[in-house]
Amino acid sequence: MKILIIRHGDPDYDHDTLTPKGKREAELLARSLAGQEITTFYCSILGRARDTLQPLLELTGKEAEYLDWLREFNYATVEHPYAPGHRWGVWDFLPSWWTQYPSLAVADEWLNHPIIRDSDVPQAHKAVCDGLDGILARHGYHREGRIYRVTQSNHDTIAFVCHLGIEAVLMGHLLGTSPLIFSQGFGVVPTSVTTLITEERQEGIAAFRCQTMGGVDHLTAAGEELSFQGRFCECFSDDTRH
Repeated sequence: MKILIIRHGDPDYDHDTLTPKGKREAELLARSLAGQEITTFYCSILGRARDTLQPLLELTGKEAEYLDWLREFNYATVEHPYAPGHRWGVWDFLPSWWTQYPSLAVADEWLNHPIIRDSDVPQAHKAVCDGLDGILARHGYHREGRIYRVTQSNHDTIAFVCHLGIEAVLMGHLLGTSPLIFSQGFGVVPTSVTTLITEERQEGIAAFRCQTMGGVDHLTAAGEELSFQGRFCECFSDDTRH
């Protein structure tokens, strides 16, 4: 089985939709994926994700299932030490802080760190993982520990259209590591496509391998500049997001 994780297009967060650039990105994405045999589309209920997927649904004549647990994973932890009144999300930790705690980069252990444990994150994380495993079970792959028992081996391709933070949670769960590895160390730009495939090297036992992370061929081939959304300043003196 193959999984596509697609981040929504360049967002207009104030109106929960796409900017004009995001709409161009969504059209390019649709043209790129229209020829693939995607079995099922699963989409966040938020408008920016729905608007990203709509052009592809129109081209393919398919429908999507909209899921609340695919919404952005922006659950707050403790107050930001350098921004009074602002609470840290798990994708927002400063490197100088979170790298002091190696357990945050370890599967399971990250959930036991006090800043995580005493927040809404563990409950929200469980809901996402349970939701993902429920979907995979429908397609014949049943979670057992850190592998999947296969009851119906197949070549289905399923697509999740969602958000930056939730993609990190999905990747951490599928690959058996802390989602902070992905939220802090990887940048997936709007409409990028991450591809994972199952490997069934022992009959009835499957694991996932990431084939491509944040693919943007549909954008670069069309000369569309990559969005800055999801990144922070390259140099401290830059007039970009800090």
